[in-house]
Amino acid sequence: MMSIQRKNYNKLGEVLGPYTQSVIHSNTLYTSGLTAFGSSAQMAGIEVQTRTIFSQLNHICQAHNVTMKNLIKVTIFVSDFSDMDLLRSTLFDLYGHDIPASSLIKVDALFSKDFKIEIEAIIGL
Repeated sequence: MMSIQRKNYNKLGEVLGPYTQSVIHSNTLYTSGLTAFGSSAQMAGIEVQTRTIFSQLNHICQAHNVTMKNLIKVTIFVSDFSDMDLLRSTLFDLYGHDIPASSLIKVDALFSKDFKIEIEAIIGL
């Protein structure tokens, strides 16, 4: 039986709910949904929130000695499609040439009305 490791990251803030920030199975890391919660970006627009989330993803990658090139797939949740051009250009800038598989899902609302975006990621270790 393969082991499963659950990990939280101090730099991402305290976990207040019934979840862990990431789960590792085999050579694959799965993140919970990441948001700008508790950061100065929480009340900002989608570009700043997206960059803040990618900073969190980068921290997770560094904690496991991999880079963002190991990003396999992201699932992106947004509550409003009006900023799609800005979101797309921000993502192209952040990904560079290493674009992962991706799903984009519109939802009625996220955890807080301040959130414009939430991202889950799968990272190869």
